[in-house]
Amino acid sequence: MEFSNKAHWETIYTTKTPEQVSWTQEKPAISLELIEAVNLPKSAKIIDIGGGDSLLVDFLLEAGYSEITVLDISQAALDRAKKRLGSKAALVTWICSDILDFKPTEMYQLWHDRAAFHFLTQPKSIATYTELTEKHAVNLIIGTFSESGPLKCSGLEIKQYSEKLMEISFEKAFTKIECVFSDHVTPFDTTQHFIFCRFQRNA
Repeated sequence: MEFSNKAHWETIYTTKTPEQVSWTQEKPAISLELIEAVNLPKSAKIIDIGGGDSLLVDFLLEAGYSEITVLDISQAALDRAKKRLGSKAALVTWICSDILDFKPTEMYQLWHDRAAFHFLTQPKSIATYTELTEKHAVNLIIGTFSESGPLKCSGLEIKQYSEKLMEISFEKAFTKIECVFSDHVTPFDTTQHFIFCRFQRNA
């Protein structure tokens, strides 16, 4: 039976609570710091790739951002986020799609991705992703497992990144502004080493 990426993530989000998955954060502090550093107007179009039921959208709404899109392959994940946000969910654009099937129709002032990009392990998939950013993003914030991070997540192989490899991956259209390393402590007290890089579109 052929592996289904969507089925895998739907199963995760329908059978596990936030406390039972490694990526849960009470506050996505590094993402928020890097977003603040971009110095965007509150009306800027922001998309969170693989946002799932992450709390980033809650903090962005609280900060006054008004044009937020959350994309995830799992409808169950998006439904959990909507339920948590209640009436505020209507302020967000929700897109259920595999990133490789995503067909954006607009330019995003900020493209944020914490821990979705590193699940793309094939050169063709990585190229599809980077081409999307080249056509539809002005600023990028990408967080992935570093070379000291795990080799797998949620039972799936991932691709580790160094600062140099991150830079090379997006150098066609973007300049690296900064990269920071971070230890993410999971809900079950293990540590995952991340690298977050911020890029700006070349003039």
